[in-house]
Amino acid sequence: WAYAKIGHSSPELFDAISFKVMKKLDTIDSRCISNIVWAYATVGHLSPKLFDAISHEAIEKIDDFSSQGIANTVWAYAKVGHSSPELFDAISNEALEKLDSFNSQEIATTMWAYAKMDYSSPKLFDAFSNK
Repeated sequence: WAYAKIGHSSPELFDAISFKVMKKLDTIDSRCISNIVWAYATVGHLSPKLFDAISHEAIEKIDDFSSQGIANTVWAYAKVGHSSPELFDAISNEALEKLDSFNSQEIATTMWAYAKMDYSSPKLFDAFSNK
């Protein structure tokens, strides 16, 4: 997260972190999941295997995601162009459950990600537009 925050890309470090994260993914909470994918997307470090693995783990832990975590996660997947329809479906359902906790920035970020990935979620878009 810190490397991404200051805009420092270190491919060797991000590759090593990816390898370690995949081995311990079941111990990582939803906040860490969204921070990890945000960091990788922010520095533009592609790691398809990591994003695939995180998709499955995020779906398992979807109830624990905050509205910010949801927005940051879909933003990261869209930013790197990594498709995960199952994750986007799960996030749509969870976002509908947590609709009242979304602020305008989180709504905009989430809608941008769905549009960028050309992924339709009419119920979610209708709910956001009525908020």
